[in-house]
Amino acid sequence: MGLFPTVRMRRLRQERLRRLVREAKVELDDLIVPIFVDETISKPLEIRSMPGYYRIPVEGVVEEVEKCLDLGLNSFIFFGIPSYKDEIGSSAFDKNGVIQKAVRLVRKEFPDVVIVTDVCLCEYTTHGHCGIVKDGKIMNDETLPILGKIAVSHAEAGADIVAPSGMMDGMVKAIRSALDDEGFTDVAIMSYSAKYASSFYGPFREAADSGYKFGDRRSYQADIHNGDEALREVELDLKEGADIVMVKPALAYLDIVRRVKETFRVPTCAYNVSGEYSMVKASAIQGWLDEKDIVYEILTSIKRAGADLIITYHAKDFARWMKEGFDW
Repeated sequence: MGLFPTVRMRRLRQERLRRLVREAKVELDDLIVPIFVDETISKPLEIRSMPGYYRIPVEGVVEEVEKCLDLGLNSFIFFGIPSYKDEIGSSAFDKNGVIQKAVRLVRKEFPDVVIVTDVCLCEYTTHGHCGIVKDGKIMNDETLPILGKIAVSHAEAGADIVAPSGMMDGMVKAIRSALDDEGFTDVAIMSYSAKYASSFYGPFREAADSGYKFGDRRSYQADIHNGDEALREVELDLKEGADIVMVKPALAYLDIVRRVKETFRVPTCAYNVSGEYSMVKASAIQGWLDEKDIVYEILTSIKRAGADLIITYHAKDFARWMKEGFDW
């Protein structure tokens, strides 16, 4: 027993049976929609390097969320493009900042949606780095209190989850303490625990106006060569109070997604980043691949690797195709 012809793997690949035994399936509830909120514009602005994706003005964010809800998408992560930047990113924790205004609008109109907010300084600082800079060096410890202030301001506005993305050591502990001290014990933390110093972020820096003015981010983002390092980062974040951990990017790091999930068995998010999105879009525009098929395959691969949640710019397209009856 156990050898051909008794065992025929193709039996369960027949059209009527294959869905019955599928191991991984992407559901709309698995997806988080990124929204870039720009307080310097009055109408949606297409992001040149991300065809089909837009910056949304503050006054348009409710309409954008409503469109997503109509497609069956209920979870969102907000990134802000402020009208004012300075050396310490003070507009990031301004109670009337771009994210704070957007979150209040959405929370008032749609009390049941899931709102995640990016907690970082790169979009808000003149130098574009994720921490305070002194003499050309990114200062880890000096940045932590500011991250706490940002998180609290987002929680006050109505965020369900705050997502620190700066890869500062101790950021989860600092944010958890700040939230708890202000009574926001129910606000969850989704930490960018294994965020690699990747070349796949290029389009995002245009989208969020977060390019850096000097150097690079290799001193605080993870080395692309390392896997064990990612597990150490995740372990530390969990000990500091992270509720969800994230691997970013997704496709080149599916091995890390798998290792994190198998090692820790905690809610795990993977970020299907801007460069991954733009490569697909550019190829589809050229007619080099079938966009629907490739997006379905990509998202399924991320889910199969072990991700419970996926942040993806493909979310709206995917949801629309599903609604139209797309079938694999």
